[in-house]
Order: sequence, then C-alpha cells, then structure tokens
Amino acid sequence: MTSILYDAPGPRAKRRNVLLTVVFLAAFAAVLLWVYRTLDERNQLDWDKWSPFFTDSRSWTTYILPGLENTLIAASLAMVIALPLGAFFGISRLSDHSWVRLPSSIVVEFFRAIPVLILMLFANELYTQFEGISSDNRPLYAVVTGLVLYNAAVLAEIVRAGILSLPKGQGEAAMAIGMRKGQIMRSVLLPQSVTAMLPAIVSQLVVIVKDTALGGALLTFSELLASVRPMSSFYGANTIASFTVVALIFVALNFALTTFASWLEKRLRRSKKSTGAVLGADDVDDINAAEVGGTFGTGAGGTI
Repeated sequence: MTSILYDAPGPRAKRRNVLLTVVFLAAFAAVLLWVYRTLDERNQLDWDKWSPFFTDSRSWTTYILPGLENTLIAASLAMVIALPLGAFFGISRLSDHSWVRLPSSIVVEFFRAIPVLILMLFANELYTQFEGISSDNRPLYAVVTGLVLYNAAVLAEIVRAGILSLPKGQGEAAMAIGMRKGQIMRSVLLPQSVTAMLPAIVSQLVVIVKDTALGGALLTFSELLASVRPMSSFYGANTIASFTVVALIFVALNFALTTFASWLEKRLRRSKKSTGAVLGADDVDDINAAEVGGTFGTGAGGTI
C-alpha cells in the first residue's frame, strides 16, 4: 500500500528493517551489560551506597531538599521575569517604528549570542561591586540574571515567530473594522499565537530549570546538582547513586512541567473552538413565528 508521503516497504525492506532492529537491540543490550559490569566491579551497585536515600532522612533534609529548593527558586524567578521580558522584546521587534524595532533587535541578538554561563559569570563579578549584596545572595542573583538575559532573548524570538506564523488576514481583518495596532496585537494576534508558541516556550522553560546547574558548577550556588559533592563525600563516595537520584529529580521536574503545558495547550485549543449557539427545533419555530409577525421586519427599519 502506497501513502502520499512515502512508499510502503516491500518484503526486502521489511526484512532489512527487522534485521536492523535486532542488531540495534543486541548492541544496546551489550552496552547496558558493559555498564552494569563496570559499575559492579567498582562496587557502585552495592546497597550501602544506595541505602542512604532510603534509610537516612538526612540525605534529603540536609542535601537534596535544600538544593531542590534553591533550584526551584532560581528557575521560578527566571521564568517569571524572562517570560514578560521576552514577550515585550518579541512584540517590539515587530513594531513599525524603527526607533523601537532596532534597539530591541540589537538587545535580542546580543544576549542570544552570548553563552548563558558567561552572562552568569559577568553578573557575579558585577554584583561584587555592590556592597549592599551579600556574598550569600550574590550567586543566586547572578544565576537568575544570566538566565533572564539569555532566555528572554530566546523567548523574544519565539514570540516573534509565533505572531508572524499567523495569516496576514487576521491583522488585516481587525484593521478593517477599525481596531488600533495595540488592540490588534492584544486581542487578535497574541491570543491566537499562544497555542502555537506554547511547545517552544515550554522547551525553553525546561532549559531554564536545567541551566540552574551551571551556577552550582562555577558560582558556588547551592542548587540541586551542587548537593552531589558534599553528599557523596559524607556517604562514602556514592557519586553514581547521588547523580542518579538527582537526575531522576530533574526528570520528574521537567516531566511535570511538560505535562502541565500539554494540559494547558489542550485546554486552550478547546476554548478556541466555535462557541456559536446551537438552535433547536423549538428555537427555529420561535424565530420563524417572530418573522411572520413582523418583529424582525420592523426592527430592521421596514415592514413585511
């Protein structure tokens, strides 16, 4: 059977696909076996290296949960600031006024081209010049600043692309009925483009959560990943176990974020479906009776 997009595989292609699948599964199983044996030979699978996460509450209350709290604080602040800032610059890049469009384009292209780690390091050095910022809070401020500057620039491009993806007739129709540019953007273009932008926005929010680990690597920010080193030292070099637990927590956080976004996207799509009233047979009879009685004709300025 032939599809519009591709030709259905024949007998030889099916046999080849089955063979490649078997080879891939065998290679994958061999890699897993090699990893298992390597970890087992180095005693990384011993129960005493994994038991602290199940039997000792200090591993959570002293290391993991405080690090998770700092990760959520930094990621939440960065999201709350970067989202409206990105929307502002994305809309500004679509302005008809060059004095608005050009500065916004320069800001977006500049910060989008700089690695987020450099922005964090620069912000950290900048904050050392301010006496009012304590050394305890400076890593958090630096991480949030770097995340905001970089991700706001990326989100601005997402917003701009989402708005430009709409048919031009949407804005033209709104303009034809007398709506101003601000009203068109606020009431017509943005609500329609949100659904198209949502997957890309969520992907960038996931990046924000993961990039908080950069602050722990170089700025002594005590986030979730930074808790691995002291925890591994305290519990006898259980680095693999610690990294595995932290990785699973990151997976759970990002999975919860994407699940919420998927639910929100479906809800937005349902709300944008037609909301026109469906008339029953009795309603139609009432309307016809009103027309016969002249109600509609009189209201329209004439008589029947």
